[in-house]
Amino acid sequence: MTPEQLPVEQYEAQLAEKVTRLQTMMAAFSAPEVEVFRSPASYYRMRAEFRIWHQGDDLYHIMFDQQTHQRIRVDQFPAASRLINQLMPVMIAAIRDNDALRRKLFQIDYLSTLSNQVVISLLYHRKLDEQWRQAAQALRDELRAQGIDVQLIGRATKTKICLDCDYVDERLPVAGRDMIYRQIENSFTQPNAAVNIQMLEWALEVTKGAQGDLLELYCGNGNFSLALARNFRRVLATEIAKPSVAAAQYNIAANQIDNVQIIRMAAEEFTQAMNGVRTFNRLQGIDLQSYQCETIFVDPPRSGLDEETVKLVQGYPQILYISCNPQTLCQNLETLKETHVIQRLALFDQFPYTHHMECGVLLTRR
Repeated sequence: MTPEQLPVEQYEAQLAEKVTRLQTMMAAFSAPEVEVFRSPASYYRMRAEFRIWHQGDDLYHIMFDQQTHQRIRVDQFPAASRLINQLMPVMIAAIRDNDALRRKLFQIDYLSTLSNQVVISLLYHRKLDEQWRQAAQALRDELRAQGIDVQLIGRATKTKICLDCDYVDERLPVAGRDMIYRQIENSFTQPNAAVNIQMLEWALEVTKGAQGDLLELYCGNGNFSLALARNFRRVLATEIAKPSVAAAQYNIAANQIDNVQIIRMAAEEFTQAMNGVRTFNRLQGIDLQSYQCETIFVDPPRSGLDEETVKLVQGYPQILYISCNPQTLCQNLETLKETHVIQRLALFDQFPYTHHMECGVLLTRR
């Protein structure tokens, strides 16, 4: 299979294999039947990154085969959104004969949205100058004249040039409401928007009727916290990355949500604060004791939860855990099963045609 082909006829079989694999992994924890949430079979990734290969007077997008490391030319990429596919030949045609845009360009990153906005980042092995800026502005204006809502960014060593801004504003229909999410270039966002909507709606459904407040660790741009706010009295959420915190604050205002508080700190730091090990200036003015968090939500990186955070999580009656790595989820469940039982289990097919699985579990105290 090349990047320009997707084995769509194999989608059902691949998804069934993942379901079987997850069910087998979760058997040790007496998990219920897997609830399965499918991806579109093509045009599902809202982000894509390509290296650029220069060959004589020509240049084109390439990817490298993960097994053989061979270079593969990519003119279309049906795993990516239709907007990215529309832009790929347009960008190559615009850059090919323009020395200011072409010289020492080695990568193009695309971040698109269902709301039809896109950020395109051009990465260079050279210093960017005024000539580059003028050429980039002309390209941006040309794309906008074609009706494409685009932001262009130039990157080089220790340099980032934004012609306008470095973000797009996504709109996702979530359980009867349109949610606005600012997504910042080079920051984490959920790659598969259609599956993300299903994840948010599942999280809303399984926490319906929840008591008290919600504590969320690793909240990113507020993807889950803002959607879940309608099910809780108040939401207290933590995130360490500054751009994500800024995006989350914008998203709170844009969605007119008044019961979410974001704190910029790592999950490990928050654990120390909750356990009284350390005090933090960032928590001044926030009365942690006033929160009655009956539910904790975690969506950790691939490494899962560290030992101290697992202990913190065990202190809550209800745990909602989204995982992009079922192996580390299972490691955490070895501890969590001592105090909690799995009530719901879901597989979200964020990454079709790969072995990767995103899954969710709802646990309640024994």
